[in-house]
Amino acid sequence: MKYHLTMVAALLFMLQTSGFSQQTTVTLDYFFNNEYKKNPQGEMERFHYTWEDKSINGYTIWADLFKARNAKVAGLPTAPSAASLKGTDIYIICDPDTDKETTQPNYMTPAYASAIAEWVKKGGVLVLMANDSANAELPRFNLLAGKFGLQFTNKTRNAVIKDISVGKIMVPEQHDIFIKAKQLYLKGISTITVQGNAKPVLEDKGDIIMASARYGKGIVFAIGDPWIYNEYIVNDRLSPDFQNGIAAAEFTDWLLKQVPAKKP
Repeated sequence: MKYHLTMVAALLFMLQTSGFSQQTTVTLDYFFNNEYKKNPQGEMERFHYTWEDKSINGYTIWADLFKARNAKVAGLPTAPSAASLKGTDIYIICDPDTDKETTQPNYMTPAYASAIAEWVKKGGVLVLMANDSANAELPRFNLLAGKFGLQFTNKTRNAVIKDISVGKIMVPEQHDIFIKAKQLYLKGISTITVQGNAKPVLEDKGDIIMASARYGKGIVFAIGDPWIYNEYIVNDRLSPDFQNGIAAAEFTDWLLKQVPAKKP
């Protein structure tokens, strides 16, 4: 009898603590950003802002930052829905395709936007990473952003051609996300407008560069640039004064802290 009671107690302890060992799942959209190119073998492969792309256009460094914090990274090649987002804690949508980038782009729709908003309301952490209007489909993407009082504009900031310093964005001394990173590099970005519950996170020269909005139990973060892909961290042209690597780590930490605690 004592043996069985001990086994039951051990089982209950495992059930109570198992929730704390669950990994945070970070899902990167591969549906609205769905670009392909031929590899050296002549085969078509997905590229551009993906976890797997090891070139300067990929997010492999960011993926490693999440993995180092015991988070799991995944890609979502299908449309967002309650079913496809189940199990996802952080959902990142980056650089939605235009018809110049893919032959049959998957555009945001009211139905997709509603499904994503419902997921956020239940505690999801949504990251919207746009681009300048020449390189991202913003009007339909704003169907989703508008759910949270956010809008990406057609105004382009930091159009870097040769002068790297044009991309400089300074962070205020006191900041909720960027504690040590004070000089960021962002180029060719769409500015943001906010209303309702949305608020600026980082401003520069009168423009909103980053913004966020609480929505139900969840939160939305918006930035008008794909930002911390590999090029922004390992680009040899960047001055050592730019601190995107530090900023990427601090941003990753902040996102993980926004995920509601999982119940045991």
